[in-house]
Amino acid sequence: MSEQISPSVTIIGSRGYPSYYGGFETLVRKLAPYLAEHGWRVTVYGREQLAGDRRDEAHPGVKTTVTWGMDSKSLSTLTYGLSASVDAARRKPDVALVLNVANGFYLPMLKLRGVPTLVNVDGIEWERDKWGRAARALFRAGARCTAAAADALILDSAAIAQQWSRDFGRSGYFIPYGGEQLDDVTPPLGLARRGYVLMVARLVPENSVGAFLEAAREISRRWPVVVVGSSGYGGAFEQELTDLTSEQQDIRWLGHVSDDNLLFALWNNAGAYFHGHSVGGTNPALVQAMHCGAPTVARETVYNREVLDECGLYVEPVAAGITSRIFQLMDNSEQQEKLARLARDRAARTYGWNSVMESYRLALDDVQANCRRVRWSHV
Repeated sequence: MSEQISPSVTIIGSRGYPSYYGGFETLVRKLAPYLAEHGWRVTVYGREQLAGDRRDEAHPGVKTTVTWGMDSKSLSTLTYGLSASVDAARRKPDVALVLNVANGFYLPMLKLRGVPTLVNVDGIEWERDKWGRAARALFRAGARCTAAAADALILDSAAIAQQWSRDFGRSGYFIPYGGEQLDDVTPPLGLARRGYVLMVARLVPENSVGAFLEAAREISRRWPVVVVGSSGYGGAFEQELTDLTSEQQDIRWLGHVSDDNLLFALWNNAGAYFHGHSVGGTNPALVQAMHCGAPTVARETVYNREVLDECGLYVEPVAAGITSRIFQLMDNSEQQEKLARLARDRAARTYGWNSVMESYRLALDDVQANCRRVRWSHV
């Protein structure tokens, strides 16, 4: 009797493994070893500059493959996605998990080679302010290609699922992001518990960064303000933060933080966490902030309402409103602790990594099995 060969899965569209860059990288950092421990042969495609990132943390059952690409704001995803897809098509894994609709252009190539595809569509990239008209059109075209060619989709929120059903006639697996529960820890960096205001975000317009930085000038007169994040490519917001931190305001800009212990401690001890993201579904940073018990003021969007529900305060993305809401929360310790407790409880019920990882595994099993049956039915 021949020995059964473990199924193989290729992951395309992240910056690599293990990496701490953003939401997709956190997902891959959790999912890749989980799949390896559940009998899958796992390959993660990445970018050369991150290939050695925290190699001591890598799971021995996860293979990493570096491909070529152009490191620029508009071309990185497309070029690295192309080279990874070409290599994956050549190697023919049993199934490919593809991240981001920008890689939808390459799904027909994988399909031609008989590689089933499961695509996490992420947010609505063509609505992001950071992209120009040409880039938005390109992401929209990538979404159309994804809708036409993907064997199955992962949709991380009900609102995203509704938009894909309306605009592209596609449904998919609902799988949100996960997070890790955190007990209370000592405040970092000499900060006082519940005594500072925090923003964690990529420094791009759709994350309400401009409005928050304007509000921070006033907020910092009463409480320290801590900003975590970067644009990845420099720009006006980074220059504004450089100027602010050199002035008299009590504002600290930490840049990109890859140390989870520090980041989680900042969320855990903040008096108010501002979450200004406007585009996308279940945001990984918001989910982790909830697990850490961060009292949250969130931009008013359907996505943030879906994730937070009654566990946060909401505000329009204007400086005066942000300032007022944050003052309200910072002046009310009882409300801070209530929101922190509610957020932790909701995150534990809805956004745990174990259920998220198992959902991915079952979806990959389904896609592989369904496509195998289709191939056999045409033999």
